[in-house]
Amino acid sequence: MSAEPESCDLTPVSLRDDPDTGVEVRESSGDFNMDLQQPIFFSLDVHQHETQSAKVVSRLSRNAAATSVVTTSDSESGIFSGESKLCMEHESDLDWFCSSEQKLKCLHCTIVGSCQGHTVTPLASRVTAVRNQLVDICEKMQLQAQRIERFINQTLTAKERALQVEASGAREQVVAQVSVVREAVEEEEQRLLEAVQREEERVEQCLLTQRAHWGQALAMLTQTRTRLVHTLTNTPDIQLATSGQEIAERIEEAEGVGEPHDTDHLNLNASCRDSKLMMGLWASAILLGPTAYGSANLTFDERTVSSVLSLSEDLCTLTFLPKRSRQSPPYDPARFDCWPNALGNLAISSGTHSWVIDMGESGAFKVGVCYSSMGRKGSGNDSRLGYNIQSWVLSKYDGDFSFCHAGKNTPLHVVHKPKSLGLLLDWPSQTLVFYDPDSSAVLHSVRHAFSGPLLPAFAVADRSVTILH
Repeated sequence: MSAEPESCDLTPVSLRDDPDTGVEVRESSGDFNMDLQQPIFFSLDVHQHETQSAKVVSRLSRNAAATSVVTTSDSESGIFSGESKLCMEHESDLDWFCSSEQKLKCLHCTIVGSCQGHTVTPLASRVTAVRNQLVDICEKMQLQAQRIERFINQTLTAKERALQVEASGAREQVVAQVSVVREAVEEEEQRLLEAVQREEERVEQCLLTQRAHWGQALAMLTQTRTRLVHTLTNTPDIQLATSGQEIAERIEEAEGVGEPHDTDHLNLNASCRDSKLMMGLWASAILLGPTAYGSANLTFDERTVSSVLSLSEDLCTLTFLPKRSRQSPPYDPARFDCWPNALGNLAISSGTHSWVIDMGESGAFKVGVCYSSMGRKGSGNDSRLGYNIQSWVLSKYDGDFSFCHAGKNTPLHVVHKPKSLGLLLDWPSQTLVFYDPDSSAVLHSVRHAFSGPLLPAFAVADRSVTILH
């Protein structure tokens, strides 16, 4: 649809030399065109321009008139009406367009004037090209407008309808999921409360029984003691000397009372409140909820790092060293000198804290907590994580996971082998949780009446482990 600006083609059919000027001119019946890519009359000498320009102008003017016949529709449409201007230099009509200067020029300017050698186009051709360009642009804009209108009327309307359906479905799904969770939590809450109630009643019954038993024993013991005191103070010497049998019977009764002992039966069994569901939900709420906890400043305490381990510059990565790479660090009472252990720099005695360890490809490691008073020297169990009463760790060895405390290993059934482990320590509830950071699934949990500040504890016997922030 669009037309390129014509190359000043004023005669597209035949070529001949003008007998008067010697200039090669293209002509046809009614059309005269000029090659826009070549300088007009570039072969003429300067003196020839002065003597022959009038004839050339006359000749070109007559042929240009023929061109105007072709574009009569433009004149009739009013393109040039009232717009014709004269060249101030030659006082001729500005009916040529100079592409080099982007200005209207007269015929004299294109031949011997300032536009000699420039690319020029007849005004009518230029106008036609601009018109065609505008038509192309308008058509493109119209097509774009149609696409926009179609997008508004079809796509956006469809999206609005789909949004309503999807949002409604999402709301229903949220309500359904929360309803399932709420129902499960309510049932679990009821079950746990009933379990606690039963355990409370059992302990109360034991306490009543013990109270009644030891009340009777106390009464009998008091009565026996009173009789013996009476015998001691009121019996004549002769009768006292012969009352050995009676005294022996009284003493036997007193000895038969026995000694009272505190037993676990007199305490509430803490397991009555244990629930994997509630523990998982509680841990997820803390780890994923709006008030998620973390220990962004946790690093390894350089003073505690064993000589068989190396510590990265950022104090966040422990690497097990082969024997040939080990060095003897300076003595420090806080350093583990045998087991491949290290402790964190954060002592915890309040609040809620969590941290994550990247185990990478390590096949042998331990993560957990311990008291600051745990032993550091020697190869005994007092400095071995998980083998004393001062440490609680989750261990991985030979592909198996287990929980270790006081020398007892509890195997853990871990379906998905995580490459990182998270620890959650909630001091108010005295709860330690080991979890999978990717799914927030609880791997193991411990409730213990911790008696002092706890330190994050680590051991690695294969490759590296890293504290993640």
